[in-house]
Order: sequence, then structure tokens, then C-alpha cells
Amino acid sequence: MAMAGLYRRILPSPPAIEFASSDGKQLFSEALQNGTMEGFFKLISYFQTQSEPAYCGLATLSMVLNALAIDPGRKWKGPWRWFDESMLDCCEPLEKVKAKGITFGKVACLAHCAGAKVEAFRTNQSNVDDFRKYIRSSTSSEDCHLIASYHRAAFKQTGTGHFSPIGGYHAGRDMALILDVARFKYPPHWVPVTLLWEAMDTIDDGTGHRRGFMLISRLQKSPSLLYTLSCKHESWVSTAKYLMHDVPFLLKSDGVDDVQKVLSIVFTSLPDNFGEFIKWVAEVRRKEDGTSLSEEEKGRLSMKEEVLKEVRETSLFKHVVEWFSSMYCIHSLAGKDNLAEIAAHVCCQGAVLLTGKSDSSNQFGCNATCVKCLMANGDMPVTVVSGTVTTGKSEEGVDMLVPLSQTEPRNCTDTGANCCTVMHPASSDVLTVLLLALPLSTWCGIKEEKPLLEINSLVAFENLPSTLQEEVLHLRKQLLFLKRCQEKKEDDDLDIPCEL
Repeated sequence: MAMAGLYRRILPSPPAIEFASSDGKQLFSEALQNGTMEGFFKLISYFQTQSEPAYCGLATLSMVLNALAIDPGRKWKGPWRWFDESMLDCCEPLEKVKAKGITFGKVACLAHCAGAKVEAFRTNQSNVDDFRKYIRSSTSSEDCHLIASYHRAAFKQTGTGHFSPIGGYHAGRDMALILDVARFKYPPHWVPVTLLWEAMDTIDDGTGHRRGFMLISRLQKSPSLLYTLSCKHESWVSTAKYLMHDVPFLLKSDGVDDVQKVLSIVFTSLPDNFGEFIKWVAEVRRKEDGTSLSEEEKGRLSMKEEVLKEVRETSLFKHVVEWFSSMYCIHSLAGKDNLAEIAAHVCCQGAVLLTGKSDSSNQFGCNATCVKCLMANGDMPVTVVSGTVTTGKSEEGVDMLVPLSQTEPRNCTDTGANCCTVMHPASSDVLTVLLLALPLSTWCGIKEEKPLLEINSLVAFENLPSTLQEEVLHLRKQLLFLKRCQEKKEDDDLDIPCEL
């Protein structure tokens, strides 16, 4: 016997006012005149219905990310880069979200991983007056959107915990417009702000924490220019634990009397596959995109090259190079640092990015790789790693733009132009940046005063150039966030200060 199922629900009114009702239209018109519907038009352009009963958090976030025009950096379908619920899986498996929903902290985690600026507040970290101010400011702007996490019972609605974005605010009647992503159930509706606060000021039984709200906005620039930490590979858990817990303990050993011994302790015990944890970010494009570079592509490549140059000019980098020179026999750390050797690997990674198949690059095969120069619209030539990637019966032509840094060799006496070598990102600078990203407390256990003072000076944030400072600060925040995820504390205190 077929089940008829449910077709929508009647919106309990009061307390809610349906958006499409005559009263709802009047609220919209008056709020529009008062300038507190500015964020509505971006949000409504990307309004979507959650595709699963428990996907309200994912649908809300993908809607907000698209409204902010944040580029996911990987394909959704066909050639299109676009945020979809199915792509928001870095902090919680989709099957688990489908079965149990998602917590407030995990939504904040997803927004952070997607490259957005996130300010999250539980109700015990704010108050209704501040909440009202945040609603007013976010609805008066196209550049910031507010996501509410609340319990439906306060509005006499069926169901329990729910996420939806706030699309507008009527100051005269103190009402907020909820763009409910469960459109199969309830239409968009206005609710009193005080009642919305009460709905948020409830306990999520799954975490034992109060619900709340978060402000999502675009970062001023890309969250990472050249380097990033990744939790895509399962090895990130052991690497994060080693860096945050084991290294500080190991550095308390006797005999750590110079910087080279400090580096030796950190590097020689790095877990296998640590290279999957910190990577340099490639600029990947399809071959059919042509030989000319857009101004945006040239700008990003230029910034990557500036970061690489600044890393290689640090005193810490010189110490890392010296350590590598003395430990040349440890080939596993050096990895694939020759461009000819990394071409196939890089092109496969590029194909992963372009196809959106983020689980593994092992399913791709790569042939016909080469390293060449691309003339960038009359500018200086750009180094490109090219390859044809195959998976099954399909092929993908991939180009990766390689940032380069001119480095003056040590002990160089030649004053001619050949005195400089050109280098792409390699293990030495990646490890240098990893050291810079570690919390300052990492080094506190060093017993000898001289190496302690020297390493603190080498990693001091204030001694770094401004562009590199931004890169390091982002990595430190990433590392702290991943540490919290590794300890399963992502739903604890959401405001974690980052050590400088």
C-alpha cells in the first residue's frame, strides 16, 4: 500500500508571519525603505531547498557561501565551480549528517574550511541586544550574512533543531525574516527577534551546548596564498598530534643545545605522509583555457612568488637548508622536489581539484608530462607543469602554474646574471613555514637558554615581512582549529585566541 506522505505544513501564525502574506509584504516594503533588506537580494538569488531532511545546516551554508561569491576552487558539475551541500564534507561525513544532522560547531568548521570569515556566538556568549545589532548590520549589507541555529518549538512549529539564514529585519516591529531552507515544510516567514533569541537560547542535546548564531563574510583576500594545512588525508590526525603534543615534549630532552638539534628533533620523527598535511597551493587550469593568463591569474601567481621569496629570505629557512644538507641521506623528507619528478603527481592533484573528486588522486593516471614556459601576454614567461590525466575512459589536459623565486647562492663570487638560481616551492620552504606556524609554546620546554632564545627569535611573528605574516597567521589558526577537531572539541568554546 502506497503512503501518501506529507505535503507541507501550515505555518503557525502567530507567532510567525508568512513572507508572501499581505502583512508579510508590508513588512518587506517598510524594511526595504529603511535599508534593512540589503542582504536579502543576494540571498534570495541563491535560495535553495535542503536536499535531505537533516541537511538544513549544509543547505544554509552553501546558500550563504554562494551569495558571498566565494569560489570553492573545485568543480560542482560540468565545468562549474559552485557550492553544493555534497561538497561540504571536510568536517563531518555526509552520511553522518544525513542520519543525525550537524552541530553548530561543525557548521562553523565547514564555513572556515570553505574560505569564509566566521564569527560564531552561542547565546551564553552574547545577549539579545547585541544579537539585534548584528541582525541590523548584516541585513543592511550585502557583504555579511547571519545564520541562526534555533529550536522550532518556540515558533509552535514541528521539528527540533534547525539552521536557516536571516534575510531581513523590520526595526519598527522588531521582526527578523527567516529564509527557511526546509521549503517543503514551511515558507519564509517573519518572527519576533525576542522569540528568535529564545529559540536559539536552547540546549542541543547532541552536544550539551546552547545554540546561537554566526556571521559569515568574505575574507579580504584568499585565506591562503601559497601554503595550506589539509585534513583531507587520514594522516592529518597523527601529524597534528605529533606537532601539537609530541614535539613540545621531545624538546624537553637533554642535549638540545643548538638550533640544528632542535630541527633534528622536529623533523626526524615526522609521521609518514606528513606531506599530505601541509602543501603548497597550486594554480591549476585546463589546457583548453588557452595560453594567455587573466589579470586575476597573474595577480595570484605574483603573490605566491612574493610569499615564496619572503620565506626563502628568512634566517629560519637558512637553518632548514643547512639541516637538509647535513641529513641528505634522509630522502623521504625531501620528497619530489625536482619539477621533472613531480610533474605527474602535480597533474593528478590538479585533476582532482578540477573534477571535484577530492577523496584520492590515486585513481588518476598521468602521461605526457612536461615542464615548459608559457608567455603571459607579453610579460615574463611563466613556468608550467603540463600533463594529460586519464581516469577510466576520459582524459583531462591539466596545466599548473608554478611560482618561482630567484635565490642568490651562498658563497657566490660571480657578479654576473648567472649568480642567481630559480627555485619553485620545495620541502625546505614548506617545512620552514610549518615551523613558523607552530604555537610559540612549542619551544618553551627547551632547557638551554641559547637555543631557546635563538629559535624564538627565528620564529618571532614581528620579525616576518607583512605578506608572510598573513600566511603564517592563517596557518596558525588552521592548526589550532584542526587541533580542536582532533580532540573532538569543535563544539566547545568557539573563540580560540591565536598566539603571535
